[in-house]
Amino acid sequence: MSQTASVWLVVLLALLAANLPFINNRVFAVYRLQIAKTLPVRLAELVVWYFVVGAIGLFLEQRAGQIAPQGWEFYAITATLFITFAFPGFVYRYLFRHRA
Repeated sequence: MSQTASVWLVVLLALLAANLPFINNRVFAVYRLQIAKTLPVRLAELVVWYFVVGAIGLFLEQRAGQIAPQGWEFYAITATLFITFAFPGFVYRYLFRHRA
């Protein structure tokens, strides 16, 4: 896989994973809760998906060559980007009026 394809794969995975907690009512799209899935549960799931996508990106970078050193700035920017990617799912879940 080329480096460009790896980058686009990570971006698309991040977009999907960031919206998954808000679109799906199951935890990690697998486990169904007995009670309603609340916002803190969705945010905790969002953090876990951030690390999963980061691990996939790290694996793809390691496979392509040497891993570049990252400081706190890298993680601050990627976390902000991940939260920005989650905005459409958040709007769909909490700001749109759903008719019963």
